[in-house]
Amino acid sequence: MTLCSKFCCYCCRRSRRRRQFSQETRRMEGGDQWKDIEHRMVQVNGITMHVAEKGEGPVVLLVHGFPELWYTWRHQIVALASRGYRAVAPDLRGFGDTDAPPTPSSYTMLHIVGDLVALIDALGQDQVFVVGHDWGAIVAWNLCMFRPDRVKALVNTSVQFSPRNPARKPLESLRYVFGDDYYICRFQEPGEAEAQFARLGAALVLKNFFTYRNPKPFVLPKDQWFGSPDAEISLPPWLSEEDINYYASKFEKSGFTGGLNYYRCIDLNWELTAPWTGSKIQVPVKFIVGDLDLTYNYPGVQDYLHKGGFKKDVPFLDQVVVMKDVGHFLIEEKSDEITEHICSFIQKF
Repeated sequence: MTLCSKFCCYCCRRSRRRRQFSQETRRMEGGDQWKDIEHRMVQVNGITMHVAEKGEGPVVLLVHGFPELWYTWRHQIVALASRGYRAVAPDLRGFGDTDAPPTPSSYTMLHIVGDLVALIDALGQDQVFVVGHDWGAIVAWNLCMFRPDRVKALVNTSVQFSPRNPARKPLESLRYVFGDDYYICRFQEPGEAEAQFARLGAALVLKNFFTYRNPKPFVLPKDQWFGSPDAEISLPPWLSEEDINYYASKFEKSGFTGGLNYYRCIDLNWELTAPWTGSKIQVPVKFIVGDLDLTYNYPGVQDYLHKGGFKKDVPFLDQVVVMKDVGHFLIEEKSDEITEHICSFIQKF
């Protein structure tokens, strides 16, 4: 396929997504409890971004991870709006109804942070509160590192700040510690994860991710990803079949490639962020993590969080909250508690 034909296909996909978005939003708004959440498309940084929002007041920007969408924040959007905030939750680049550029190198932190800065501009704001989860947490750390002037305060969850190690690329370190079957390493080969996910179906893939509560490293042995397509998985009380169906409907249309490209840019991000080696996070921060989250149980993380290293790199750190018996997807698992943590912190500013 020529470059020109690829570009034409990309533009056609963008047009189809806009039409599908309009139809699906009307159905969604007429059929569930989230009908009062408003949806619109915003031009940012050369792409079209889908944004869900509700409320009036100071803006709280909610940044999702993988394999998530704006929908991850549905409980917080409604709750924050009821407390006098304007909650804004985009589908990040490559997810849901937001454009998904075709090349993996279009998913660096410079791109993603650039999208959010442009979104903040489009919202007419000089500064916003930011809340991140998973990849959204990594994006939020980088937003605060690149443009601290745009962030009033940050509530970040699950993924702690990781200072750049100038001596070794991240993938080299991950392979050394966890091996080639570690999920981030498995995601590197273009098309491999996509083929496995297609074999299983989006709904089953999402159920496997969202119900994962093992604090041990997440490994995906070659050709043994999540078992059989006929496997039955029981959902926790905080996640319904309707929720899975909404997520699956979006990933069936967009595919998983956009989200996987975040992982495929890990080493490229390391190269591009060399000028920020040694930089600290210079905004007020509250950090929340579940004690069953695999990220909290990585080698050295608990010592880093609790023995002074984190505070050194994040000097305006207000609090580290460790939620007991809570896994990685705490935004939905403990939605009310997360909302309380957000509000109790940002009301200080």
